[in-house]
Amino acid sequence: MSAIARPTNGRMIGGVCAALAQRFGTSATTMRVIFVLSCLLPGPQFLLYIALWILFPSEDKARTAAW
Repeated sequence: MSAIARPTNGRMIGGVCAALAQRFGTSATTMRVIFVLSCLLPGPQFLLYIALWILFPSEDKARTAAW
């Protein structure tokens, strides 16, 4: 299993939805729609997005960190 990294291509804002889509084998559009629909429910969705943006490394940084 490979680590999750935000891709350099296909980002809209931070690349979190694109990274999760790659990890789970779905399209980035599907993941973005799921995120927008989840924003209709009460909860900390935006805080979670920001936290994942900080925690997931960018793809180019992950590539240089790996040997």
